[in-house]
Amino acid sequence: MDYATLLQILDSTLRLATPLLLACLAGLFSERAGIFDIGLEGKMLAAAMASASVAFLTGSVWVGLLAGIGASLLFALIHGLASITFRGNQLISGVALNFLASGITVLVAKGLFNQGGGTPQLTEGARFYELTLPFAEALQDVPLIGPLYSEVISGHPLLVYMALALVPLSWWVLYRTRFGLRLRAVGENPAAVDTAGVSVTGLRFAAVAITGVLCGLAGAYMATALQAGFGREMTAGRGYIALAALIFAKWRPVAALWACLLFGFFQALALRPDVVEAVVRVKVPVPFLDALPYILTVIVLAGFIGKAIPPRAGGEPYVKER
Repeated sequence: MDYATLLQILDSTLRLATPLLLACLAGLFSERAGIFDIGLEGKMLAAAMASASVAFLTGSVWVGLLAGIGASLLFALIHGLASITFRGNQLISGVALNFLASGITVLVAKGLFNQGGGTPQLTEGARFYELTLPFAEALQDVPLIGPLYSEVISGHPLLVYMALALVPLSWWVLYRTRFGLRLRAVGENPAAVDTAGVSVTGLRFAAVAITGVLCGLAGAYMATALQAGFGREMTAGRGYIALAALIFAKWRPVAALWACLLFGFFQALALRPDVVEAVVRVKVPVPFLDALPYILTVIVLAGFIGKAIPPRAGGEPYVKER
């Protein structure tokens, strides 16, 4: 495998890891507050459909982005009401949202566009295009570093850079702010937080809202940047892979970045079976390469990567003692 091919794979890795990273950070905030959210997949799917539909109808990708965030926030609110207000089972609520999103996105898209549950192709101002970073062309001829900067780091849609910037921002919010301290505390010992006079319900709803915004960005990225429109079940299990990456990262923002890049790398390899065959010297079936991210997900969830201990109050509704 030559250097140019490696750069192409790394470029695809970054693009494919972006929705995983956004969804992983979304799950990080939610689960740190003690709310398990299997419904990341459903939020992403709803956001993808809403953003692509509104972007096509208005011709503005920014209006579409807001619509995607709004759709995801609506699903997040439903999950919050079910799991926080009514103290329902968080896992069942998340699974129900995934089924709801799977059906309603196809139904709405088919009703709007009558194209088999998808949207028309997005063009011009209705989608995000690649950005060229400063000095990308000037450094292109510099050995090793130049192509890496111009072909891998530069040339991505805005949401890719936003996702990368959200990693240190999430770390700072969780570990260097009062809000982050309380958020982590409510996932470990909500009774102690309540005793200190801080609203457990308010903090958990805030975490669920952050999850909705980040899933909205992930879904909008898939429909308006990674692809040019919405397609039936286009998230293809990425919400579940993001949860596996979150466990792999042991609920830490920086580790989540590397975990998502690893999953994205496996997805990029599935797009280049010729490269895999050249490296291993054996013909590898394409379906096996497509299944690699999901195989890694099973390995992670089975605990072979090391024991990951979730927040102690995770998945448990809080009942205030009187």
